[in-house]
Amino acid sequence: MRIRRSMGILLGLIAALAMVVVPSSASGAGSGLDDPVKKDIAMQLVSSAENSSLDWKAQYGYIEDIGDGRGYTAGIIGFCSGTGDMLDLVELYTQRDPDNVLAKYLPALRNVDGSDSHEGLDPGFQDDWRQAAQDPAFQQAQNDERDRVYFNPAVSRGKSDGLGTLGQFIYYDAIVMHGDGDDATSFSAIRDRARANAKTPAEGGGETAYLNAFLDARVWAMKQEEAHGDTSRVDTEQRVFLNNGNLNLDPPLDWKVYGDSYHID
Repeated sequence: MRIRRSMGILLGLIAALAMVVVPSSASGAGSGLDDPVKKDIAMQLVSSAENSSLDWKAQYGYIEDIGDGRGYTAGIIGFCSGTGDMLDLVELYTQRDPDNVLAKYLPALRNVDGSDSHEGLDPGFQDDWRQAAQDPAFQQAQNDERDRVYFNPAVSRGKSDGLGTLGQFIYYDAIVMHGDGDDATSFSAIRDRARANAKTPAEGGGETAYLNAFLDARVWAMKQEEAHGDTSRVDTEQRVFLNNGNLNLDPPLDWKVYGDSYHID
């Protein structure tokens, strides 16, 4: 009887523990933007703004100078010859495959870093980029640099600020466009401007109020550059999700960027 009673008590405790529900944040963040399904949604959202397409995996070979003062913009996340991230990408690719078709451009990429110059890149760089984009190793290098420089820092900072999936995406999109340097329009400066007007959830503030403050600061930063004066990726995309209370970035999603409509089931 003692054994049965002890076993009964033990089983009761196990059942009680199984019924315990760990409280989630008020945002309903779930597993966050690093969940594979949500990460793919994030890539589609960014691609709608960067490439006017939801097919982000078709963008490895994308390359053009969009006239924003950053030289060539290319690949799945808009690596730029004038901002250093394209140089880092080609260096990584060359470490993994020293004989790749882009390795010969490394001296030129170092020279044009910080400018909009094409010196040493033309006339063959764009064609060679498109050729390299057929190589799975270059595609993987783009994925890895995207995660190292943009995606992982955005998700980590978002989680530490108490933000759910939408907030993490809002951070990610901001880092993609503005980088995280020391200037007044960088991601960190945008975040500081937002925190001057609203507390993060981790600081005891409301998530929606803080994200509205962040998007206000993001719009201000975008308007400081003529090339980014169209703020629809905030106004008719991110702000729409926020106003709908979709803090978990759950589909279906409907939005517009630069006047074009998009949908994810």
